[in-house]
This record gives sequence, C-alpha cells and structure tokens, in this order.
Amino acid sequence: MNWQVKAVLPVAAVLLNGLLLFVLVTLSLGDPVRNTVLVIATAGAVAVCAVMLMVLAVVVRRPMVELQEKISRVKGGDFNVSVGFADRNDDLGDLGRDFNTMVQQLRDSREEIQMLHRTQMSRAEHLATLGELAAGLAHEIRNPLAGIAGVIEIIGRDLPRESPARNVLKDVRSEVLHINRIMTELLEIARPKKPDFHTGDIHATAEHAVLFAREQAHTKSVEVELVSSEGLPPIEHDSGQIHQVLLNHVLNAIQACEEHGKVRVEITQEEGNLSIAVTDTGKGIPPEILPNIFRPFFTTKGNGTGLGLSLARRIVEDHGGHLNVTSWLGKGSRFVVLLPFDRTAIAASS
Repeated sequence: MNWQVKAVLPVAAVLLNGLLLFVLVTLSLGDPVRNTVLVIATAGAVAVCAVMLMVLAVVVRRPMVELQEKISRVKGGDFNVSVGFADRNDDLGDLGRDFNTMVQQLRDSREEIQMLHRTQMSRAEHLATLGELAAGLAHEIRNPLAGIAGVIEIIGRDLPRESPARNVLKDVRSEVLHINRIMTELLEIARPKKPDFHTGDIHATAEHAVLFAREQAHTKSVEVELVSSEGLPPIEHDSGQIHQVLLNHVLNAIQACEEHGKVRVEITQEEGNLSIAVTDTGKGIPPEILPNIFRPFFTTKGNGTGLGLSLARRIVEDHGGHLNVTSWLGKGSRFVVLLPFDRTAIAASS
C-alpha cells in the first residue's frame, strides 16, 4: 500500500467518525439547513485530507525520494553523495545527517583499502625486482667471493706469525663473511623456500634458538629467559624456519640491551594461535623508525644487513601467522609471533 494512503487513512477514519457524529447531532435541524451544514463539513474534511497529503508530499515524500536515489548511487559504488535535508531540525534531518556520516565513513574506508592495496602491490613489485637482482648478484658476487676467501686463507698461512698484515687479513676475512651473509639472506628473501611443515613441539624449537643466542648474551651479561605455558599442544611448523625467526628476534633483543639487561621469550596460547613473545629491556625503537623496520635493507645497525626482520615476517606469513611489534622508547621492545594451530582453516579462508 502506498505510504500516502497509509498516512491519510487514520485521519480520514477520524474525520468520517466525526461526520457520522455530526449527522446524528444535526438530525433536529431542518432538511435545507442540515444539508448545507453536512456539505460544508464534508468539504472541510476533504480539504483537511488534501492539505495533509500536500504537506506530507513536501515534508516527507521529497526527502524519501532523494534518499532512495542517493542509496542507489552508493550501491553503484559512488560514495561522493550526500542528502540535502540533513540541515533540518527534525527526525528526517537526523536521518540525513546519519546517512551523510555513514557515506563519509564508507568513503574513508574505501580510500584506506585502496591505499593498502597500492602499498601491497608496490611491495610485491619491489620483491619481484629484488628477486631478479639477487639471482644475478648471486653468480656475479658469490663465486668471486669464494675465490677471494681462498686466496686470503693461503696468504694467511704464508705470512709470518709476527707480521702486522695478519690483523688486516683478519678484518678482510670478516668483511668477506659479512658480504656472504648479506648475499645468503638476500637470496632467501628473493627465492623463498616453501615451509616444510611437520607437527612438533614449538618449545623445543624455541629452546634451540635460545641456546644458540646465549653465547652472545653471556658476552654482554644479558639474561635470557624462556617461559612456556603448560599443556601447549603441538603445532604444524617448519622448525628450521621458525628457529631462524626466533634466533633473529632474540639476537636483536640482546643487541638492543645494555649490560645486565633482560630478554624474555614467552610461549602461550592466545585465541586459537600460538603466541611467541620476545621482550627486551633495551632502548626501544623510535616511533618514526618503527613503520620501516620490516622494509628490506632498512637497518640502524652499522653491521646489519637490514634483511633479518623482512625475512622473519615473510616466514611467519608463509606459516599463516602474523608478526607484531610494540616498542616503548627507553624501556624496550616486544615482538610477537602468532602462529595458527589450524593452519588449513586459515589457508581455506584466504
């Protein structure tokens, strides 16, 4: 039923009842006078209904037609719309303001999604270019590098023990190993290996990483603590890759700490995920640097490659997980690796 009819029916019913009552009241009047009064009353009732219809058409009908038109445009993907009756001081004005606010939020959300999409596409193109570059560099640099390392070993054996050149050779050997490590990490990012999933105890993987890092911790007098919740179920993961991720985080945490600092590795269960948190009492990461720490080649360490965190995030994402970071300047940082227990469900949903 049309909305105008629905709006007028109650008024018409009231007026009709009033006319019937009026007829009963005017029974005592003479026929000519009575008929005249009834015609005037009926005309007045019809006029009231007509005026109501016109008022409703102006006050309600026009805003509703405009709202329907704007909703159709929003459904078609046009978020640059707004209704003109939002400045009214009534319920329809409230509706218009709510509609305009909703469309503004949708427009902002779409722009944010588009920006994130462009960022991800740029990252994908960057990594693809990086892969092509790494493939060429691997052959052009690593093979001569192996020859240089061999020559250094031969020269080192021929030099007298008291020769001052031995210290220079030691520095050269260290730089060669540094370059080789950069090339290795670059290849791991550019040509990532698929995780070899096996169900196993994540505590054992973390314990192995902490064991490797403790030697560096002892040299700085940094305490490294590993804590696991009881009853954690086994989880599908590539122990070698997750070991690499955790070792990178723990070593970074140790390097961030001053003497007698603390590093805590905590394994817990969190909303269907396994959580591995690495927390340190170091100097923290400045807010302006924090958004860039996962970019390849970005580093604030003089001897760093800038590839460790980028590689760690890729490995965690290949496991269907997430890598989050929180930092408090002057107090320390916290890196959290979240791995899903049901990896197949994550893969199916994506």
